[in-house]
Amino acid sequence: MTETKTPPAAGAVQGGMAEGMAIHRAHESMRPEGERICYDPYAYRFIDPALLRFAAEHPEESAAKYAEMEQFFPGLGNSIRARVRFFDEFTEKICSEWITQLVLFGAGYDTRACRLSGLQENVRVFEVDRADTQAFKKEKVLEIFGNLPAHVVYVPVDCEKENPGVALVRHGFSRGEKTLFVLEGFIMYLPLEAVDEILLFIRDNAGEGSRIIFDYYPQSVIDRTGVDNVARNILDYTITAGEPLKSGIPDGEIVRFLAARGFKKIHRVTSGQYRQLYFTGKNAKRPVCDLLSFAYAEA
Repeated sequence: MTETKTPPAAGAVQGGMAEGMAIHRAHESMRPEGERICYDPYAYRFIDPALLRFAAEHPEESAAKYAEMEQFFPGLGNSIRARVRFFDEFTEKICSEWITQLVLFGAGYDTRACRLSGLQENVRVFEVDRADTQAFKKEKVLEIFGNLPAHVVYVPVDCEKENPGVALVRHGFSRGEKTLFVLEGFIMYLPLEAVDEILLFIRDNAGEGSRIIFDYYPQSVIDRTGVDNVARNILDYTITAGEPLKSGIPDGEIVRFLAARGFKKIHRVTSGQYRQLYFTGKNAKRPVCDLLSFAYAEA
């Protein structure tokens, strides 16, 4: 059991969780090609330049801060980077199988629409997120590419306060078409009622053979019934950051949870499984977080 201490201050990342995830992708992308778990050449463009300067000018202090985060959340950063890799590979595979629409819920500073092969030519991408997050993102996309990608539709909506399904249809989402729905680092920040509303929309509007992929924490993390101090540190950190975790999946119940909501061909990817996929060779000693699992299913 990890010793209970005060988690690191959450205010250092001004862009919230979206910027925090970009930091993970950028940091991993700096590793040698044969060692990195995921690769996003655009991630650093979404990070506060002051943070980048600090890291460049104070490498030892930056390394100490990284070590401090790893102490409180052992393996979580690696699990997040494995999530990026797994979701990238899943998205490329599914979008090559005649998927015509891709919906990214809580897209944040996700760059898949611009960096994954085949999306620009064959798939219409809907990015769903809050208006303020999207405004900043579009500024950066314009800086990088000179224009906004024609195949991307930005859907500004607060999924906790508004019905994202209504907003999607209003922005051109085609009911009945074969679609991939990606909810990366997303459902845990919504109350269960909002999660159910999204799953209901997918069930009732996606074409036959559509897929969904997401990640989740067990409910014991959310309601503090788990005895692991790492779980408590994660929850406390998100509360301090102003983006608290709000829902999890009952421990061991992912298949029942999704089946009850109309999904089939349900698969869970455990930390042990994605460790075997990606953390081999020079990465074999890198820890992962057992609390973070992935799931995918067919609508």
